[in-house]
Amino acid sequence: MKKRLVTATALALLASAPAHAQEFSDTQKKEIWNTVREYLVANPEVLLEAMAALESKRAAQTRDQQKVAIAGAKDTLYAAPEGATLGNPEGDVTLVEFFDYNCGYCKRAHADMNALLESDPNLRVVLHEIPVLGPESVAASKVSLAFRNLHPTQYGAFQSQLLMSRSTADEARAITVAKELGADEKALRAAMADPAIEAELDSAAQLAMALQISGTPSYVIGDEMVPGAVGADALAARIANMRDCGSASCS
Repeated sequence: MKKRLVTATALALLASAPAHAQEFSDTQKKEIWNTVREYLVANPEVLLEAMAALESKRAAQTRDQQKVAIAGAKDTLYAAPEGATLGNPEGDVTLVEFFDYNCGYCKRAHADMNALLESDPNLRVVLHEIPVLGPESVAASKVSLAFRNLHPTQYGAFQSQLLMSRSTADEARAITVAKELGADEKALRAAMADPAIEAELDSAAQLAMALQISGTPSYVIGDEMVPGAVGADALAARIANMRDCGSASCS
């Protein structure tokens, strides 16, 4: 305990070194560094504790920043063009999903979303496409948004079919799915050329950056960001919390 206290004092002195550098001789500085080094070599778990504390602090800071970003982007985040919602359009709780058609975890999480929608008739889901996995994903999303604009009531079916496709989701595959659902390819390609498609993808990308989204799928519920394919139960718990206390996490 005494050794730990001495080392803590040494670390505190080193931390304040720029302000007090003139107070220590070279010999004293060397003695302090040696004390710290000896302690860390003898107790390396302290470094793990420090790293864990740092990661926890950074995670808390990120969550706080995300809450501020969510509050400032609610209009963009929760609003959706016609067809870009699943479930009950008048639902009492909204779950937002950011996804990429070529994301393996998004494919895995699709069953979770279906389970939530089937079990919760008052859930509203807003979909934001962020094609982060390359040009094939970008091309697939352009087809997807064009199809949604032409056939809004069938967007959910299109999204499900393309997302669960075993082949890479690219322009050709997306057009094939669209045609299977009744789209005219000529009309679809004309819709793809609409500058609004590119603008929507840019807006979604900027929104994802503002929310510090680092991968897909990512969800937003209330003022909370939920990264990754966390499973239906974890999402359902947050949905229940929204109804119970108005927040994704009830204290």
